[in-house]
Amino acid sequence: MTELVLVGIGTGNPDHLTREAIRALNGADVILIPRKEDAPGLATLRRAILAEVLDRPVPMVEFDLPKRDPAIAEYAARVAAWHDAIAQVWAQAIPPQGRAAMMVWGDPSLYDSTLRIAARLSVDVRVIPGITSVQALCAAHGIPLNEVGEPVLVTTGRRLRDGGWPSDAATVVVMLDGECSFGCLDPAGIDIWWSAYAGMPQQISIAGPLPEVAARIVAARHEARAIHGWIMDIYLMRRRS
Repeated sequence: MTELVLVGIGTGNPDHLTREAIRALNGADVILIPRKEDAPGLATLRRAILAEVLDRPVPMVEFDLPKRDPAIAEYAARVAAWHDAIAQVWAQAIPPQGRAAMMVWGDPSLYDSTLRIAARLSVDVRVIPGITSVQALCAAHGIPLNEVGEPVLVTTGRRLRDGGWPSDAATVVVMLDGECSFGCLDPAGIDIWWSAYAGMPQQISIAGPLPEVAARIVAARHEARAIHGWIMDIYLMRRRS
């Protein structure tokens, strides 16, 4: 049976790869490279990482990722159908025997559906953990993730827009937010730490009271996406006591 090795690669900096991750990529029979029509730079970045860490030629199989079907109105059903379609593409790209590796941004455990998609296939799955964008964000700003003895809620931009600030959280980390959803909140008393391309040479970081820096973040995000053709960003917010 084929083994599918999911390799966490951090936020795109080759220095984020662990020695275990580098060994896994060099030990693969084939490396899968997904392509996104609206973000071709991500495949380019994967190839650049491989150029730095591979010490032998490893065949690469590239494939186009399907898009979500906007005709499916209900969110969970739309995502499930999308995952089914991705699994079918993977099944065609993965060889019937041997070891295939796939590079996963951050870590496969956190707001990433790679493991859910892999579960649809008849393959053995092995996971190599990676640095998460949450870790890279905190490192970029030199801040602790949590307050002393306090919990942290990790959520998505969609949940923040739909539900507002979670009632039982003093610290909120927001991922997968393409709409700067902090704009839906009453900004009074909230501090924000935002980074795009965290841990990479093109890293951008802005922090401060939300009412003072929100517009700067929106403008910086728009400009960076226009320059690079893609963006990955994340932010942490805290309510002042």
